[in-house]
Amino acid sequence: MGGMKGVIIAAGYGTRFLPVTKTVPKELLPVGTKPSIAFIVDEFLASGIDEIIVVSSRRKKALEDYFDREIELEEVFRREGKADRLALIEPSRAKVSFVRQTEMRGTGHALLQARPLLGGEPCVVAYPDDLHIGSPPLALQLVELHARTGKSVLATVLDPGDVSRYGVVGPGPDGVSVLSFVEKPPKGTEPSHEVSVGRYLYTPEFFDLIEEGWGRHSGGEYFHTYALDRLIAAGKVAFVRASGTRLDTGDPAGYLEAVLIDAAANPALRPVLERFARERLGGSSS
Repeated sequence: MGGMKGVIIAAGYGTRFLPVTKTVPKELLPVGTKPSIAFIVDEFLASGIDEIIVVSSRRKKALEDYFDREIELEEVFRREGKADRLALIEPSRAKVSFVRQTEMRGTGHALLQARPLLGGEPCVVAYPDDLHIGSPPLALQLVELHARTGKSVLATVLDPGDVSRYGVVGPGPDGVSVLSFVEKPPKGTEPSHEVSVGRYLYTPEFFDLIEEGWGRHSGGEYFHTYALDRLIAAGKVAFVRASGTRLDTGDPAGYLEAVLIDAAANPALRPVLERFARERLGGSSS
């Protein structure tokens, strides 16, 4: 599994978080004191992936700055002997490259921007609206299934409710193979309740198909559906149901929940939550 790279798709506008995302990339919105994108980088590193390609866009210079060194601040903390503060701004040990999607042409097009940097190897793609906490890290769960099957791998979660807003996997009887993938199935027509979340392991063949589909694309945004459907038809896609906790930060409500989950696990912040629940919500915090 040497040489597998990670790709983070961070080119979107983040319109659901305006006005803050007018200037702050939504990937830098904090969960606690840690920007969202740092959760993905940590997950990749814990999965043995230390080469990361970030597909970003105009107005996202702050993302590149985040992965750079902060020389002046380092100097101040060194002078003051603040090793703990110094550790907080230490650059990641991940090797991070940036490539820009110069026009908003959809996720399929965004993936094509990363292709020249992948060296014809499989890669794990993360959409930073989906954060994962828990062990084993989610990317590793995909890598291990790929190692067993040689297939492209989708991560899923089981959602017993209404799944009509999601991409839903039609699973094979072995509980691993993907037989179909339905985007936003009308309620009652869904092939299962295995909902696709923002982690994918793609083989080089997937990128060949993305390229092929792009050649036939007639305009508007281009998604990865064509390539995925072709691979599924060839029996080359598997899924793994993610163990651990998924934080869906794609809209303000999910983002707030992620912040609260993070605070509840932090001994310094949990009392604030408990007091808030008691005094403002008039309920118990259990």
